[in-house]
Amino acid sequence: MVDSERVSTFSVPVFWGTDHPERVMQLINELLPLLGAGYYFGDNLLTWLRNISFLDDAVFMRAFQSNVQTPTDAAIAWRRYIIACAGYHCVQLDGDFVECGVHRASGIKTVVDYLGGKNFPKQFYGYDTFDYSPVEGHGFEGQEAGFYETVRQRFDGYLQVHLIAGLIPDSFAQACPEKIAYLHIDLNNVAAEIAALDALFDRVVPGGILILDDYEWAGAYRPQKIAEDAWLERRMHHVFPLPTGQGLVLKRG
Repeated sequence: MVDSERVSTFSVPVFWGTDHPERVMQLINELLPLLGAGYYFGDNLLTWLRNISFLDDAVFMRAFQSNVQTPTDAAIAWRRYIIACAGYHCVQLDGDFVECGVHRASGIKTVVDYLGGKNFPKQFYGYDTFDYSPVEGHGFEGQEAGFYETVRQRFDGYLQVHLIAGLIPDSFAQACPEKIAYLHIDLNNVAAEIAALDALFDRVVPGGILILDDYEWAGAYRPQKIAEDAWLERRMHHVFPLPTGQGLVLKRG
């Protein structure tokens, strides 16, 4: 039962984009006690007087916490709850689930575990190069020979999850659902994300959800937003910008 009186806090001090992280952290440590309860700090997001609803969702918290493998995983709880909530909506639609840009597949596994684990009722396709990064300056720890097999082993017994190695969009030829209910794109690259949209957006069913992980991040990611806005505008769709840094699109018929 949810406690109507409770006001929670969440803080995982992982952030990016500053040349003065120690000073930022010093100021944050001075500020947080002044905010009282209801604050969230992590993943370059600081807000307060919020419900932080994911902390009330025990099923999500079990799925989330069991899939934390890195400090970044721990900090992006709000982002993970966005995709989990999108999954809850989309699992009730016709069509399967797709993620482009998987890395360790913690996002996929969190969503699947939230919605039934090994009894997840859809097929979930995850596309990545896995063993190397094709985007200059965006390599992640662990991306080396054998990484694909390491990630695949996380899904032993998850027969619905299909991890497909290769470059997008060519890797879609290996296997790809004709109908998509949930499409999550996190490729850190304009050309690759537009190529994914070109190939997959028309397969998203009416009422389906597209989540663009990098959409509302500025700096090096801003070209993705600009290109995606133009691409979607031509199709009479508009992105909901989220303070988590994500963008969300509801697909019409």
